[in-house]
Amino acid sequence: MNKPTAQTRVLYADTDQMGVVNNVVYLRWFELGRAEFLRERGTPYKKIEEAGFRFPVVEAHVRYRDPARYDDIISIEVLVEDVRAASCQFAYTLRRAGDSVVLCDGWTRHACIGADGKLKRFPDFVLALLRP
Repeated sequence: MNKPTAQTRVLYADTDQMGVVNNVVYLRWFELGRAEFLRERGTPYKKIEEAGFRFPVVEAHVRYRDPARYDDIISIEVLVEDVRAASCQFAYTLRRAGDSVVLCDGWTRHACIGADGKLKRFPDFVLALLRP
């Protein structure tokens, strides 16, 4: 188990009629983890955008393993699995804090584009954030 990058608490609004977290919420938690991953390395995503770069999600995979429920605390672990010239892939493991049960894992692939929407190579300062 890796050190959590971020934690969040399940809100009642996150749950569906069955009392479990709605499937789309997990992608939002992936984003929360990704943002904290960059912030922990010294450059919040907002600063990357201010430098003229964007990282849209171009592909995502989510595997649901165990339901999260209202008031659970969710630990979000984030790793960078693959970095290329103009794309990268983040991997996520979401666990329930306390019992460490894996609730969900998955990944997102991101392109690097400029403010003009055209594909760009990652700038050096971003590569330094993404690579170990």
